[in-house]
Amino acid sequence: MQDILIPGINCREIAEVDETGLLIDGSDYYRGFCAAAETAERFILLSGWQFDSDAQLLREDGAGDECTLLAFLNRLCERKKDLRVYILAWNFSVIYCIDREWLQSWYFKWSAHERIQFCFDSRHPFGASHHHKYVVVDGRIGFLGGLDICSGRWDERDHRALNPRRVNADRTAYPPFHDMQSYHVGAVAESLTQLFKDQWRTVCHCELDLPIADQNPSVRLKNALRIESTRVAISRTQVKTTETGYETVREIRRLFRDAVAAAESLVYIENQYFSSQAIYEALVRRMIDRRRPRLEVILVLAKEANAFVEQASIGIAQAKIIRHLKQLAGEAGHALGVYYPAVKNAGGAEIPVYIHSKLLLVDDRFLSIGSANMNNRSMGLDTELNVSWQARPGETQTLRSLRDVRVNLLAEHSGLSGDRASVLARMRGLVGALDQLARDPVSRLRRHPVLSAGVGNETWIESLFPDGLPLDPEGPIFGEDSYEQIPAGRNTLFPKGINWLSSLLSKGIE
Repeated sequence: MQDILIPGINCREIAEVDETGLLIDGSDYYRGFCAAAETAERFILLSGWQFDSDAQLLREDGAGDECTLLAFLNRLCERKKDLRVYILAWNFSVIYCIDREWLQSWYFKWSAHERIQFCFDSRHPFGASHHHKYVVVDGRIGFLGGLDICSGRWDERDHRALNPRRVNADRTAYPPFHDMQSYHVGAVAESLTQLFKDQWRTVCHCELDLPIADQNPSVRLKNALRIESTRVAISRTQVKTTETGYETVREIRRLFRDAVAAAESLVYIENQYFSSQAIYEALVRRMIDRRRPRLEVILVLAKEANAFVEQASIGIAQAKIIRHLKQLAGEAGHALGVYYPAVKNAGGAEIPVYIHSKLLLVDDRFLSIGSANMNNRSMGLDTELNVSWQARPGETQTLRSLRDVRVNLLAEHSGLSGDRASVLARMRGLVGALDQLARDPVSRLRRHPVLSAGVGNETWIESLFPDGLPLDPEGPIFGEDSYEQIPAGRNTLFPKGINWLSSLLSKGIE
């Protein structure tokens, strides 16, 4: 397999790391964040799409209000006289006001310790959002992925239908939720620190003096999936604006296309959305190349979008793309499987597990996760941050650990364990094995309904909006970096010059 990671092309840099891996689902990530934060002596940096001051981090028996985000950070600052905390959050669109914490800046500025600084990020092109989701402690350990520290994200890996701990601060329950966060110990955390300093300077107009700790923290991350690698690549999406002076960077877009082009056997995707024109085109080019081996292409997606606006925009584009890929796979001899996981409640009714993760794995040799969805706006409009690992020739331990990540995730989605999960380790014939599991009523894995729909079987939303609402742009619609209109007949649904109302509605689709 050719090298995929190329600094300056599809990643900002490839940094050294002493230990790295994944924490799957909110329970293990929040616990890991708390464990790392407890070791902090100098600084904690938090950058995210959403923060809630009352998000409960630990939910074991005996964990009380002191384990909510703001109370936890306050307690740390009271105990550690030199500790400083910096929080950079997206200044969200008005359409999210019902779902967001009211008076959030007041809570974080007036109810927080004096050494906690909170700042809203509004420095984006019209319609864009600050979508990073990462944390750094003392410049020696970092967490990065798809999980924000906010309501509606915490869950355990069994994703049971009824979990009394899976409630928000107001005690309202929410459905099962799947995501992941990477962790990195060592020099790579210094790179994340520098990225945060650059953001803070631009948004808050001041420099941060952040002395890096001399040594790595002594912290045990429970249930971590370790990846045996000494290198981690960092890739970004950011767009040039007059206010920030940023240069436009679309490393993640190029990274995903390069990874798909390099695939020899397997493309495994977990994502909240699958509407990216760039990734779709990369898959089409790879699948029609008859000189190359046939592929197993697996998509694990959310069963349906959370809101009507997303269903009527991203959902329609996603359905059209997948239907075309299904047809192409059949013609070219590839295997395509599209699935969602679900559990059953006490009455036997299906409860889908909401897929929020953002993962791309190729041939068990390359893995990327982060904040970037596989929709158009994550490729060229919102600010995004991903990390990637690649097993080079001879790095059998890295390859084995990446395969173990895939098997571990598929075991969670299907409910398999022990010897029964060994079938998930194969690459050839994997789609067939998953299809068989999806037909088993005991399995949690289900064939995605988008595969059953075809011409003449469109959803009611598609009948009302045959081309979908134009709410998933791949770049700004105004200014010098606005993108050119895509030629007619392609699936991109957001032409240059769309009206201001569509832009307002689209702002911040996660």
